[in-house]
Amino acid sequence: MVKVRDFLGRYRLARLIRLGSTCQVWEGIKDDGSHYALKVLRPEQRGNKTEIGFLKHEFEVASNLNHKNIIKLIEYCTDSETPFIVLELFSEINLKQALRRGPEPISYMLTSMVEQIVESLYYFHSKGYVHCDIKPDNILVNRDGMIKLIDFTIAKKVKTGIGKLFGGGSKVEGTRSYMSPEQIRGQSLDARSDIYSLGCLLYELLTGKAPFTGNTPNDLLSKHLSATPPSVLVVNDNVTPEFNNLIKKLMAKKPEDRPQSMWDVLKTVRATPIFKKPPRIPETSIFDDFPTGGRMENPS
Repeated sequence: MVKVRDFLGRYRLARLIRLGSTCQVWEGIKDDGSHYALKVLRPEQRGNKTEIGFLKHEFEVASNLNHKNIIKLIEYCTDSETPFIVLELFSEINLKQALRRGPEPISYMLTSMVEQIVESLYYFHSKGYVHCDIKPDNILVNRDGMIKLIDFTIAKKVKTGIGKLFGGGSKVEGTRSYMSPEQIRGQSLDARSDIYSLGCLLYELLTGKAPFTGNTPNDLLSKHLSATPPSVLVVNDNVTPEFNNLIKKLMAKKPEDRPQSMWDVLKTVRATPIFKKPPRIPETSIFDDFPTGGRMENPS
C-alpha cells in the first residue's frame, strides 16, 4: 500500500483506523493536540473528481446535523494535496464487525441500540434527507452500547411538491443486501426506503445474516423485489412474534404497506419488546477482539 505523508493540513496522521475501497479513515491529531477521525481518499483516487464530489456531498449533507447518535462532521479541508473530511473520533467498531461472532454477544444491548438507530434516522429524515445506505457497516457502536450513524455519501434530498412528479430515472446506488425495491428500480425515494433497509438491518442484528442471499447480484436484487421477507423466528426463537411481525412490515415490498414515517417506527419500537426472555450478558465482550476498540490496519 502506498504510504501517505505524515501530515494532512493541520493534522498529523497517527494511525490508520480503516481501509475502504476508495477511502482511508485515519486518526489525526490537530496542532492543538485534539484527536479526530479523517476520511481521506486513497492515493489512487485522489484525482478522481467523482470521488471528490462524493466527499464534498457527504460534508454538505451532514455538517449541520446535531444529534447524539449521528457522527459529527467538523470540516471539509482542501488545503492539502487532497480534500478530506474531519469527523469526531468515536468507536472504531461497526455493527458488521460486532456481528462476526454472531448476534448473541450484542443481544443484551440490542433494545437500546435499536431505539438509538431509529432515533438517529428519525432526526435525519426530519432534515429532509434519505440515507440510502442503511446497513451494519454504517453504524458505529462503543462499549456502552451507544451508536452513531455514519456515511452520508449517497444520501438524497427528499423531493417535495411538484418535484415528486419527476422523481424517476435516478441513478441506482446502495448496497444490494439492504436496498428497497424502489431503490433498485431507480424511483424517487423517501423515508420509507430507509424503513425497508432498517428492516433488513434488524433482521441481521437478530440472526447474524442478511435476510436475502443470491447466487448472482441480479438474483439477490430479484429477491428484494419479489421474495417474501423471511421470519426471524426460524433462526432466533427468543424474538417475540410482535417484533418479528414488525420487521416483516418494515420489509413490505410496496412503500404504502410499510410504516409511513420513522416516527411511526419509533413509537412501535418503543412499545414492542424484542425478546421473550432477557438475553444474558456474555462473559467476554465483542470489544475483546479489538484491543484498541476497533480494527487496526498497518499504515506502512
